[in-house]
Amino acid sequence: MDYLREDDALDARLVTNAQKGDQSALEELIRRHQPWLLHISQRMLWNRADAEDATQEILVKVITHLGGFQQHSGFRTWLYRIAANHLLDRCRATKSFDQLAQGLNEMPDADLPDRNAAGIENAILVEEAKIACTTGILLCLKPRQRLVFILGEILGVKDDVASVMLDTTASNFRQMLSRTRRQLYGFLNRQCGLVNQSNACRCARKAPGFIAKGWVRLEQLQFVDPRLVQVQQVAPGRMRELQDLDRRHAQIFREQPLLEPRKAALELGKLLKETGIHKTMGLE
Repeated sequence: MDYLREDDALDARLVTNAQKGDQSALEELIRRHQPWLLHISQRMLWNRADAEDATQEILVKVITHLGGFQQHSGFRTWLYRIAANHLLDRCRATKSFDQLAQGLNEMPDADLPDRNAAGIENAILVEEAKIACTTGILLCLKPRQRLVFILGEILGVKDDVASVMLDTTASNFRQMLSRTRRQLYGFLNRQCGLVNQSNACRCARKAPGFIAKGWVRLEQLQFVDPRLVQVQQVAPGRMRELQDLDRRHAQIFREQPLLEPRKAALELGKLLKETGIHKTMGLE
């Protein structure tokens, strides 16, 4: 778990060594940040396969331009700025909050499938449905709002750093985050039983409907593969606001797992050779 924690000094050492041709340093640098890239990509795109493709594309850009990175900012800041630009180019707005609420309200409640028939623990199915739904809720936000929320609220990136990642001012970032919170948390208060017990919507009762629509696939879960670590365990804390009502909403997103990429195409050695980057960086 510790290797995932933010550590600018360690990143700087790894970058310096990688720029000198140390492939093991480059591999460790990518290993430290790849789960975070996948997490951001999946919350921006929803689909796991699309997120893994986006993660690979971001890594290609990062490795390609690493030789020119002069470390005027932290590596994570530079990395997330590349990721932000890439993902904003790929993202499109999907449904509105009203459309999502209508779809959930029209979806009939049902009992979970028999465990022997599904082959999966019911608790895992409920968790998969919960994360599929909350990630789908993020898609109701405009792409830039979505990214602001992921960085500022879920990952706890500081205002001054996040503003650099998004090429804006710290003040503007705070304003965007505040507006996004109000919009997103207003929907959760009206719809979600996790934050407001008077709401009828319950993950366990909606999970069968999610399975029927293909949003939860029993043959390959997208969100709750064996857990690496929860976001809240390695993301910076938000203690100054811990007692606020907003924290109950944010906790739903911060409890979600960071996942290791599944695709063999994300193996660094293969990636280096396929792109020819190993030659330009002296890693042959």
